[in-house]
Amino acid sequence: MVTTPDSGRRESRAGTPRPRRGAILAVLCVSLLIVSLDSTVLNVALPVMVRVMHASSTQLQWIVDAYSIVFAGLLLVSGSIGDRLGRKWVFVAGLALFAAGSATSAFSATPDRLIAARAFMGIGAAAIMPSTLSILANVFTLERDRARAIGIWSGTTGLGVAVGPVAGGWLLDHYWWGSVFLINVPIAAAGLIATLLLVPNSKDIAGKAPDPVGSVLSVAGLGLLVWGIIEAANRTLTSPLVLGSIAGAAVALAAFGWWELRSSHPMLELSFFTSRRFSVAIGAMGLVIFALVGALFLLTQYLQFSLGYSPLQTGVRIAPIAAVVLVVAPLSSLLVRHFGTKPVVFTGMALIALGLALISRVTPHGTYTDALPAFFLLGCGVGLASAPCTESVMGSLPHSQAGVGAATNSAALQVGGALGVAVLGSLLNSRYQARMTPVLAHYVIPKSISGLITGSLGGALGVARQVGGPLGAALGTVARASFLSGLGLATAVGAAAVGTAAMVVVFALPNRSIDRPRRHPDGIQDG
Repeated sequence: MVTTPDSGRRESRAGTPRPRRGAILAVLCVSLLIVSLDSTVLNVALPVMVRVMHASSTQLQWIVDAYSIVFAGLLLVSGSIGDRLGRKWVFVAGLALFAAGSATSAFSATPDRLIAARAFMGIGAAAIMPSTLSILANVFTLERDRARAIGIWSGTTGLGVAVGPVAGGWLLDHYWWGSVFLINVPIAAAGLIATLLLVPNSKDIAGKAPDPVGSVLSVAGLGLLVWGIIEAANRTLTSPLVLGSIAGAAVALAAFGWWELRSSHPMLELSFFTSRRFSVAIGAMGLVIFALVGALFLLTQYLQFSLGYSPLQTGVRIAPIAAVVLVVAPLSSLLVRHFGTKPVVFTGMALIALGLALISRVTPHGTYTDALPAFFLLGCGVGLASAPCTESVMGSLPHSQAGVGAATNSAALQVGGALGVAVLGSLLNSRYQARMTPVLAHYVIPKSISGLITGSLGGALGVARQVGGPLGAALGTVARASFLSGLGLATAVGAAAVGTAAMVVVFALPNRSIDRPRRHPDGIQDG
């Protein structure tokens, strides 16, 4: 299917047959699953890499971050290329690059090689994720069908993020550490073959000339921004490197906006953001992922260090979040049809805020059962809010701009997730260190040992086990209490942020049911 300027702006009942559309959606969602899963599957494997590869803390950070930085930095570029050259072929190229990067990662013998391979995987992921959404928007042209398909797409995204620790823990329990990467190869290969056989190509035949200046500025701006956000969790917000990175990102993104407004062939039409439906939905989607990824980052530590579960046991206990997202996200389109977008998105964000608020009240004597209601609230909230937000973004754009629209949505997901880890992680660490430092001041402790204790709860518990006896037990008790204090602060701030955003949704997001489309003359929808 080739998208023309006119056909991209109207709903048509002609097009891909219904059975084939279901097969195409399955191919897109399975391919998306390995990309979103790879954002969290690696976390449980990091301790193994320390033992096997002797990776330092800095190298571990870069093994995780290289993927996210390249992923986020190339999203807009890959979406623009897909609109111009063909979304199917960008998707195929992404699957091939992702498979090659995964295989290289699995057999990397040194941390530096693994970092480079992870960055290469990020190139493939940046081509896959927006392509899945833009292809979906062009295959499911009827708005009601598109809403259902996007509900399944959104559920897959949340499922991948939440099920990553489960998959990683199971693989590590049965195979060697490289299996967390190697599992991607046959799935990507099968997706590539199925795409060649089933997925139609689509592009904007009136596509403009390439925008190399916009491409370079967007890569530099998003890459520097995500790097600064991630590093803020490990350094401080006043670190010269962090400040320099964020300042450089601000300059690059401002220059990008200036260039796009004046370019005759912009990569991103900034006029998209004049639509309240588009801009509010993008912001809300970013905060939903901010809450989900940030909460998973905190809860993984809570379950392992505070409650004492193994990596596999931790993954299994996080699984209810994934299960609820998978069930609720596809059902959200039915609720939107009856009540409109605004009440569904508001309810979802309110449930997320309530779930985070409940987590903020955990105590040293709490159990997994005490935290479980919060897990269900988080999953239900993410499932309710994510699909309508994504549908609002994609439904407010002409089909000819689906690639860049999908890339913008994906960029919001990546930046939101990075912010969730950086902001909530920094709040937890700062409160933990503020509580532990005065306690340690009463003892003469080598600087290296003190750094381990104040660096993380895991480090403190390791020292406590080495010390043993009443002193070791006391250190473990104080460290756990300090960690839970930090957890409470981080999740309370997260709840306040998402709750405030929910109120903005009430006033700013158009309450538009998918049965009542309204379009501007230029093809941009609003409510």
